[in-house]
Amino acid sequence: MKIKTKILIVLDVLAIICLFLIYGPITYFKDTLITTAMTTMSHQYLAKVFYSESMIEEVLEKNKVIDSGKSSDTSHIVFSSNQDRVYTSDYEREILEREKDAKYKIIKLSGNGYQGYLVAIYDAKNISLALPSTLGYRGETLDVISKNNNAIVGINAGGFADEGGVGTGGEVAGILIKDSKILNGIPNTYNSGIIGFNNEGVLMLSHKSAEEAIEDGMVDGIEFGPFLIVNGESSYITGNGGMGIHPRTAIAQRKDGIVLFLVIDGRQPGYSIGASISEVTKILLRYGAYNAANLDGGASTTLTINGEIYNRPCGILNGSFYQRAIPNAWILK
Repeated sequence: MKIKTKILIVLDVLAIICLFLIYGPITYFKDTLITTAMTTMSHQYLAKVFYSESMIEEVLEKNKVIDSGKSSDTSHIVFSSNQDRVYTSDYEREILEREKDAKYKIIKLSGNGYQGYLVAIYDAKNISLALPSTLGYRGETLDVISKNNNAIVGINAGGFADEGGVGTGGEVAGILIKDSKILNGIPNTYNSGIIGFNNEGVLMLSHKSAEEAIEDGMVDGIEFGPFLIVNGESSYITGNGGMGIHPRTAIAQRKDGIVLFLVIDGRQPGYSIGASISEVTKILLRYGAYNAANLDGGASTTLTINGEIYNRPCGILNGSFYQRAIPNAWILK
């Protein structure tokens, strides 16, 4: 058999396999492709070229997060030293075993197609929202924000205007609360509430207005979502959660007051593809999250330790990886 013929046969087989995955009876690939593509700014065509609008709507309808609509109850969080603790699982041991006086601990994560990090923060009162010096005009990368604010640990927080995928990170999407003052950005299209902290270091997830959230004690906050866990109860998640497979950032707090910063790297075949909202929720539940919310993901997903990038952000410019400029960050000082 001639080499050219063999090549044509291989291409035919690959085409048949692709068609089977796209249009066949196994829905996982179709659901993943549609939900992943449709939650990007510039790659929705990957779904639209293969599927009709009605099919896309059908898939998105059966893969989504249904938020309970409840706000978190701050009285449920009771800070504990966790001394003489009997560990109920390996996950508990990972969180609670630490060096004396440690402010944080980094836990390496790996799963089906993803790599990432969970940072346990033991001093929640020193968590705050940090802003770029150029907010309103241009965002700053997380390492710059972290260094300017002497942050020990930092993660990206809320979203920003990004029409066409070329946003500068300077125009905040949704409500921004800093030092109990409200700074309104452009209207937020995300499935969201207000995610913030009070002076005691309690993570607050609020479906109230910004004014009411401040009256309840919120000092710093951003509008984003969806909420994943509220008062120990997971949101109702169907399928993969409807937001596809992407890099992820999330924030959570355990009932004992320990705060969890989660970053999952993605869009890097051979290293990490990313995770679904369903997978992120499961990870946080394993580590005892009592309240948790999704933060901005994708190319924004970044973690810094002592001002240096710790994960592998997936922003690409001229063929090289880079950090995206962002409008705000959660930091530990």
